[in-house]
Amino acid sequence: MELIRRLESVHSRGCVVTIGSFDGLHLGHRALIERLCAHATRLSVPAMLVTFEPLPREFLQAANPPARLTNFRERWRLLSCTGIERLCVLSFGNRLRALSGLQFMELLAAARTRVVVVGHDFRFGRGGEATAAWCADNAAQFGFSVDLVDVVPVEGERVSSGRVRTALAAGEFARAKRMLGRGYGMRARVHHGNHFGRTIGFPTANLPVKRRRVALQGVFAVLVSGPGFSSHPGVASLGTRPMVQGTQMLLEAHLFDFDGDLYGQELEVEFIAHLRDELTFPSMDDMVQQMVRDAAEARRIIGA
Repeated sequence: MELIRRLESVHSRGCVVTIGSFDGLHLGHRALIERLCAHATRLSVPAMLVTFEPLPREFLQAANPPARLTNFRERWRLLSCTGIERLCVLSFGNRLRALSGLQFMELLAAARTRVVVVGHDFRFGRGGEATAAWCADNAAQFGFSVDLVDVVPVEGERVSSGRVRTALAAGEFARAKRMLGRGYGMRARVHHGNHFGRTIGFPTANLPVKRRRVALQGVFAVLVSGPGFSSHPGVASLGTRPMVQGTQMLLEAHLFDFDGDLYGQELEVEFIAHLRDELTFPSMDDMVQQMVRDAAEARRIIGA
């Protein structure tokens, strides 16, 4: 998958394009991508996904951004398995925000776009002035057509990133999985911490989350996958670690009955069940006793 930073830099015989945040890459997003790839095959041109960093709502609601389901690296990994040939990542800021709908259409035309695939509720341009229907009505003058994809329901519920966030925050992992088409997890490379977990009998793999806000926090039963193993049971904490005066959000995963060196390895932690919220304890002994209970409960839930 080719990474492109500016639409103006695309030079080819043509392409088909879909546009959006694609946070979480849920089943609604996958429906757009499947339609896009079908057009690409029909026209024998590359399929290109246009997205943004930061996400538009992160920029527009900087003081209170929405929780991020996937960071850039996680989105890249998920998209690389979809058939997309080009990923165009535009820097979302005041310049891009100020473009009118017509100006954005001109950028798509400059990339020799043949077809634009968007959801029925898609909006773009300054202040969201251009709706998907407006885009379809005006596309011909720019030399491309627009394919509008209808809402994707799962068990009667419309799929959206917002609904996935709500489900995760409520610990409704089965509901989130139905909308995502996979279990929800986070992926990162293990880095060195203060090794505190080893001193209390709970060695952990420390994984940076690399997002301003997470969709869930607390202690969870998890399944961990990495080089040479998959779906290994464990328990994980996602929070700021108040008992050790932590301030940065960190995912710490303890793998049951595991003896190996994970430093520098890229792991994926899938959340299976919410056990409890992050707490402050009267003493370290109290915290360790609770961790023992957490581990036992996680083993029971997972069947480990």
